[in-house]
Amino acid sequence: MNDAARIRAPLNRTITLTERERAAYIRELLTLSRPVSLDEVCDRIVRQDALVALTHLPNECADLAIVDPPYNKSKQFNEDCFSKTSAEEYAAWADSWLRLLADKMKPTASIYICSEWQSSATIQNAATRHFNVRNRITWERDKGRGAKRNWKNCAEDIWFCTKSEDFTFNVDAVKLSRRVLAPYRERDGAPKDWQETDRGNFRLTHPSNLWTDITVPFWSMPENTDHPTQKPEKLIAKLMLASSRPGDVVLDPFAGSGTTAVVAKKTGRRFIAIEMDELYCCLAQKRLDKAKTDGAIQGYADGVFWERNTLSAQKQTSKRHPRESRGDGQTALFLAQQSSDRV
Repeated sequence: MNDAARIRAPLNRTITLTERERAAYIRELLTLSRPVSLDEVCDRIVRQDALVALTHLPNECADLAIVDPPYNKSKQFNEDCFSKTSAEEYAAWADSWLRLLADKMKPTASIYICSEWQSSATIQNAATRHFNVRNRITWERDKGRGAKRNWKNCAEDIWFCTKSEDFTFNVDAVKLSRRVLAPYRERDGAPKDWQETDRGNFRLTHPSNLWTDITVPFWSMPENTDHPTQKPEKLIAKLMLASSRPGDVVLDPFAGSGTTAVVAKKTGRRFIAIEMDELYCCLAQKRLDKAKTDGAIQGYADGVFWERNTLSAQKQTSKRHPRESRGDGQTALFLAQQSSDRV
C-alpha cells in the first residue's frame, strides 16, 4: 500500500511520504563509487550498504559516531530483512564494520554503539578490539511485550567508547532537570543546590548511565516514522551534546529514518548518514527539511533535559526564556562552547 494512502487516526502525527515527495528526495541521495572528500558527503544522506560506503569515506573525518546496527534478531526493515545468525557470525559481522569505522574516526573521537541484551556482550567484545570501552548506558525504553515465563524485555544497552584518552565530554550540556521531592535549605532558608519556581522545585543533576526518562517515538509525536526500531531524538541529543562540539562531524553508518542526522542539524553539528533502504533515506530527507523550520527536540528545553511528564513546566520556561527554549539548538551550542572539556 502507498505510504501516504494508509488510514491513520486523526491525531496520528507519523511522518509519511507522497509519491511526489519520494521521487524528489531520491534525487538528493548519494551513492559512492570512489573515494570522496569530506565536503562531498558532509550533510548528505548516502543510500548504500555501510560496508561499501565506509570504504569510500576519508580517514579520520568524524568526531563522533552514533551506531544503531541491526540487532541479532530476524527483523523486517521495509523491503529488507535482517536474519538472526549465530553469535559467532554476528560477532564477525560487527567486527567488519567496526574495523572500517575505526579508520574514519579522528584520534579524539567518541563512539556510541546500541545493542540489546542478547548481543550486548558480543558488541562489547568487538568494540574492545578497536576502541577504549568506557561505559555502558542502559536505556529503559518503556516498551516491550509482556512475558508469562520471563521478565519483560524493555531495556537496551549503549556502549560508550573513545578512540584515545583525549576526547570531548560536555557534562553541563546534558544535565537533567529533576523535581525536588525533599528539598534541603541553607541556614538562611535559601534553596540548597536546587531552584524554587512557581511551577515547582527543580534540581539540575549529573547524567548517569541509567536512562529512564526517554520513551520510544510513538504515533502522536511529530518525529515518529514507520521505521520499526527508530531511536528518539532526545536520546540521540544526549549522546551528541555530551560528546561533540558545534561544527563537529557526526557519522551514522546505519541511519534508518535519519534521527542522528536530524539532531545534528538541530544542534549545529554536521553529519554523514548512511542507509541502504530508499524509503528510510527519503524519510530522513523529509525530516531534515522539517528541521529547517522546527528545531525543537521533545524533552529538551531551556538548555537542559527534562523528566517525562513535565511538559507544562517546560512551556512556562519557554514563555519566560524564549531564546533559550525555542528549540533551535542555540542554548545547547552555548553550553557546549562554554563547558567543552578534553579529558
